[in-house]
Amino acid sequence: MQQGKILVVDDDRNLLELARMRLESADYEVATALTEEQALDTMKGQAFDLSIVDLQLAKQDGISLMQQLHGVNPEMPVIILTAYGTIESAVEAMKKGAYSYLTKPFEARELLFQIEKALENRRLNSEVRRLRGLLEERYGFENIAAKSEKMQKILELVARGAKTDSTIYVHGESGTGKELIAKAVHLSSARRDMPFVAINCAALPESLLQSELFGHEKGAFTGAVRKAPGLFTQADGGTFFLDEVGDMPLGIQAKLLRVLEERKFYPVGGERPVEVNVRLIVATNKDLDNEVRQGNFREDLFYRIHVIPIYLPPLRERREDIPPLVELFLNKFNDRTGKDVKGLTPQAMQRLMLYEWPGNVRELEHVIEYAVAMTQTDVITEDLILLRTKVSAEEPWRPLKQAKGAFEKNYLIRLLELSGGNISQAARLAGKYRADFYDLLKKYEINADSFKKNR
Repeated sequence: MQQGKILVVDDDRNLLELARMRLESADYEVATALTEEQALDTMKGQAFDLSIVDLQLAKQDGISLMQQLHGVNPEMPVIILTAYGTIESAVEAMKKGAYSYLTKPFEARELLFQIEKALENRRLNSEVRRLRGLLEERYGFENIAAKSEKMQKILELVARGAKTDSTIYVHGESGTGKELIAKAVHLSSARRDMPFVAINCAALPESLLQSELFGHEKGAFTGAVRKAPGLFTQADGGTFFLDEVGDMPLGIQAKLLRVLEERKFYPVGGERPVEVNVRLIVATNKDLDNEVRQGNFREDLFYRIHVIPIYLPPLRERREDIPPLVELFLNKFNDRTGKDVKGLTPQAMQRLMLYEWPGNVRELEHVIEYAVAMTQTDVITEDLILLRTKVSAEEPWRPLKQAKGAFEKNYLIRLLELSGGNISQAARLAGKYRADFYDLLKKYEINADSFKKNR
């Protein structure tokens, strides 16, 4: 099996033939060039995985040629060949983009080793770019369903915050998309090429959480048979996302405060501090102001993490985002199931629009996943929209007339929110004549103008 395609450039014909024999015997496809012009012509005619270039060529130096080759293929690694007395120039070549260098005369084994490392590095970089592309496709700002004015303003704030290194504090109910925002921030920041590490602070007991965050030394506790770096260390240079930070035990809060203040911490059982450079994003569904008052959360830590606060509204407060979210999830589950569901019936969409969504976007995603899996046609009907009812035990029973009136008023308000105050559209959704719809608004003293956008 062919290992790769290599271009060798040197003005020594004997060296070219020797390199060709050694590389072809290792199953590489080889092209050679005696001059700079021949090398460039060869590059323009075919794609190479790697190039080997002599530092001292007849008409120009190998660094200049390398830069020209990179103009044709920026991702191609270049190995520079140099005489012993010009190693400084070879090091300069590496600063300008060469992968590595070899001094003449070189051993075939060392040459093959350098080529293997360079090609593996290229494959890894290519995979990283592919994965980053998938992340950006899924988590980029342009792919976050945000038709509502509220979410548009939030994304503007998030985009500005991403350009800084300040701690971002995301607050919102469960299922509103806090981790999605955190990943979008990371991918839009200067740290996008570095790690994104996340942990849910509510998912682990205190002892295990401490070890996960800060790492531990060998023998620090029963079962610690080897030294293990913590997540802070793994996130060094990148972004660390602490989800449900409001559930972090007080003892660990003190250590987190130290990390934020000094950028260093001690692993469990460690005697030497570890320094880190991370950008912190925290999220919670709790009211941390209230948690501070009750003594469950450190006030000094709260002020440290509450630098750029971002509130994610629940889905019931941004119903305009439901249709684009539905389209997003339809595409996702169509791809996963191999189906081609076109959309929802008006009755099914209305059912989604009138629901309270206690589970927010996550609940909507599960509802659409079920509907796509169960439908036997290319349209989702109302009976496939399975919603759990939310009944408050504290709400007293009301007479039927009063309960009906409350439902009717709430129904009208939701229609106006959906239509942006457009009476004709709201009346059409309700199946009412425009005049009758106006009578209902007058009955419940609802001002349609207050729902219009950009007033």
